[in-house]
Amino acid sequence: MVVCFLVGGVWTFQGLGVIGGSFMTGSPVWLAIGLVLVLAGVWLLVETLRARRR
Repeated sequence: MVVCFLVGGVWTFQGLGVIGGSFMTGSPVWLAIGLVLVLAGVWLLVETLRARRR
């Protein structure tokens, strides 16, 4: 889950053009993929915390 969040963050910033030096820089496709991955990481974290409370 942490890896999803971190990789998604990097891809999001590359898609935004904040991090340069890659074919993904400035690409809206990688921005969207990164955001989906960040959201998946957050969802996994929330579900894990909910499961531990039970």
